[in-house]
Amino acid sequence: MKYKKYFRKTSLKQKGDGEFFLNEIKKKSPKFFLEVGVFHGVTARNICELLFQIHKNDFKYIGLDLFEKNEENKSEIIPSTSFSNPLKQIYFRYIKRQDPYTIEAVKDLLKKFKDNVHLIKGNSTKVLEKIDMKKIDYVFLDGGHDYETVKSDLNNCINVIHNNGTILCDDYNLSYAPGVKKAIDEFVKKNDLKCDLIHNSRFAKIEKF
Repeated sequence: MKYKKYFRKTSLKQKGDGEFFLNEIKKKSPKFFLEVGVFHGVTARNICELLFQIHKNDFKYIGLDLFEKNEENKSEIIPSTSFSNPLKQIYFRYIKRQDPYTIEAVKDLLKKFKDNVHLIKGNSTKVLEKIDMKKIDYVFLDGGHDYETVKSDLNNCINVIHNNGTILCDDYNLSYAPGVKKAIDEFVKKNDLKCDLIHNSRFAKIEKF
């Protein structure tokens, strides 16, 4: 399945990244998907399109993000929300009249699947512990990149693994965010889990042995 960018920004922008990611999701064909770190919602839309292809309307997607720049993420590595392409600037400012990094803009992008989608605005370290992880069979973790946040997010999602699900972590090999690798390595060792480094070690796929 082709990964579409929907005229927005995405971290899976390099050639082949999006298609590789979707093929990984397809291998497990999850019905209850959690994404931590939604950004502009491009990956969310692609996930929903894929799950609809597989399951029709029998799937659920939960997306969690701060959906804004504020004190909680001021030190976070957030991709630039401004476009270098002037046509995109015009499109969002004067036609859509949206900031694509808002929950309203992401809801608009996902409105085709409004009955399947639940977006949550908040800090993952506070929100994830309130979500019933026993229902979720796949997590894409691409939220805060500091060590403490990744550690907290992984610990809060461990029941997904216990129920034979998958946690797919992005940016394992990101040199300027070493806390991601450290938190993942410690989590895997502490809990005696399998961790496959895939797509040139960009992704860490965590599952039971």
